[in-house]
Amino acid sequence: MNKGDLIGGGRKNPLLSKCNSGTVCGVEAQTVEIEVSVGSGLNQFAMVGLPDQAVKESKDRVLTAIANSGFKPIKELITVNLAPADVRKEGPIYDLPIAVTLLSALNQFRCDDLSEYAMVGELALSGEVRKVRGVLPITLKMRDIGKKGILVPWENAKEASVVEGIDVCPVRSLREAVDFLAGFCFINPISVDSEKLVAENIDGGEDFADVKGQEMARRAIEIAVAGGHNILMIGSPGSGKTMLARRIPSILPPLTVEEALEVTRIHSVAGMLRSGLALMTRRPFRAPHHTVSDAGLLGGGTHPSPGEVSLAHRGVLFLDEFPEFHRNVLEVLRQPLEDGHVTISRVAASCDFPSRFMLVAAMNPCPCGYANDAVHQCRCSHRMVHNYRARISGPLLDRIDIQLDVQPVKVEELQGLKGGESSAEIRKRVMAARRIQQNRFAGIPGVHCNAEMRAKDILEFCKLDEAASRRMKSIITELDLSARAYERVLKVARTIADLAGEEGVSEMHVFEASSYRSLDRSYWG
Repeated sequence: MNKGDLIGGGRKNPLLSKCNSGTVCGVEAQTVEIEVSVGSGLNQFAMVGLPDQAVKESKDRVLTAIANSGFKPIKELITVNLAPADVRKEGPIYDLPIAVTLLSALNQFRCDDLSEYAMVGELALSGEVRKVRGVLPITLKMRDIGKKGILVPWENAKEASVVEGIDVCPVRSLREAVDFLAGFCFINPISVDSEKLVAENIDGGEDFADVKGQEMARRAIEIAVAGGHNILMIGSPGSGKTMLARRIPSILPPLTVEEALEVTRIHSVAGMLRSGLALMTRRPFRAPHHTVSDAGLLGGGTHPSPGEVSLAHRGVLFLDEFPEFHRNVLEVLRQPLEDGHVTISRVAASCDFPSRFMLVAAMNPCPCGYANDAVHQCRCSHRMVHNYRARISGPLLDRIDIQLDVQPVKVEELQGLKGGESSAEIRKRVMAARRIQQNRFAGIPGVHCNAEMRAKDILEFCKLDEAASRRMKSIITELDLSARAYERVLKVARTIADLAGEEGVSEMHVFEASSYRSLDRSYWG
């Protein structure tokens, strides 16, 4: 093949050319076949296949990029079809495949088999290929349908390179993509070792060693992290609720390769993956402001995109000033807390997003913050306190496993206290408990930790001896627990036993677990 084959040579009178790209719904990708037909007639460019406005505008980007990349001006009748026609196509992701397929149909370059490679990428007017969303799930889909390789923007290359079994070829420009497909240049496929990336990850951040006092709070947080339980911290301003919450990432167990791919896929779809980042190897920590809308928290929009509950998947969702969130915003948390996923239905599409996260919430006991404070006097009336706490509904409170009363440490005590146990030491115990749970739930789909146990799993793995059973019956009567709260006490008791390295759930484990539900009555009774 010589350079003359690139422009003006090749097949005689080609009329049709095809290539593959993809679209994303939720966190899953679907194949999109791009067909370009060239006919004789006036200069016209028609695009069909349910494109949105951003896709329709690709016409001007594509034609200008082609002209500025040194190819012949296009004056023919062009029809572009994006199949399947009943799936809405969004965004500028199809610019590169449309341009390449159009040049192939016009015989401006020759490629033996254009169908071997899928393509994604936005085009600048200069012909430069720009970063797009959703490259990771599309690359996974292209591998599954047997494509040899995929051409992706240079900035998305690391993200796609974690997928094994497909050649990931980064391109910087339309000209480079065409030269590669025509055989005039070679692009070395890139790949990374996902297991090595995850293994090398060392979580840093703020350390529990800096926390003075708060032994009960530290113990409750360790239990919550070890079992993946939701936790609510209640205390006056300055008691250390936010300080404790911000240190939780330092004791979280590392992501597995499977979990890292799940998390990375969500952030790829949301367009929140940093350029040059191959894989998210740290569990996410999301802390939205209390003014967030229900769509911002749950996800949504005209074309559904993931919200905070999905961006926190396999990590922590921290809601500070819990009662200050709008009531309807808090109520939408109930389904993801129970089911571990969110389904967003719109006219354009219905998408499912995973949302298996650990909820960490913090609140004051009253509007002024000083109810039950030993030093400051509360200025709130009984009705004000009642209305403030009533913003947290019973069904939502039922889904929080651990409720913790955080008492402030006195200044004179702070001066004499030494720092507490380091995050590294706590994390060792957390990881040991998680390994026990991984072995326990091996082969059970959808269950990774104690908090995710279903009713039948609780019956199998949370069996109580006679003394523990009597204690449990007494607690149910005394605290008037719902069936859901009863199950959550058993899950927490199971985690306490795991931290102690004990096979069975004893009376002491049940007693400690139930102590984290006492605020049900003292604050909301």
